[in-house]
Amino acid sequence: MAASYITPEGRTALEEELASLWQRRGVTTAALAAAAAEGDRSENAEYIYRKKELREIDRRLGHLQRRIPQLKVVDAVQSRDRIYFGAWVTVEDEAGTEITWRLVGPDEFARHPGYISIDAPLARALLGKGVDDEVTVVVSNRKNSYLILEIEYR
Repeated sequence: MAASYITPEGRTALEEELASLWQRRGVTTAALAAAAAEGDRSENAEYIYRKKELREIDRRLGHLQRRIPQLKVVDAVQSRDRIYFGAWVTVEDEAGTEITWRLVGPDEFARHPGYISIDAPLARALLGKGVDDEVTVVVSNRKNSYLILEIEYR
């Protein structure tokens, strides 16, 4: 089961998405009604498209309405010299490339390319570590090692 943690920004983004979906649903419902009024629904491409669109909106609305109340917003950190939820972490891989990630909840990692889910093996390996610690993660039979260079909470 996915972690129930989210950053304050992630919670705001989900709430904005929920409000936007309700507005979009109203527009889609009106378009669906107009398409249905045109007659034969079996060969009405607009009707079929709007029906599918409404199903997708309703599916996402249902998910957000169930998920948002379960989420715990994490804003405070225990220690700024260790990696915890919400931290921006800069690491160096074996090739000497510096990479920065932010550890976030599973409901928000897809919103930004620099975010990784707290449920990911790399994030779990980073938790509780400090600067100059090294972590090794095996993913798809491939061993990756990283040296932690910086921890930041913005």
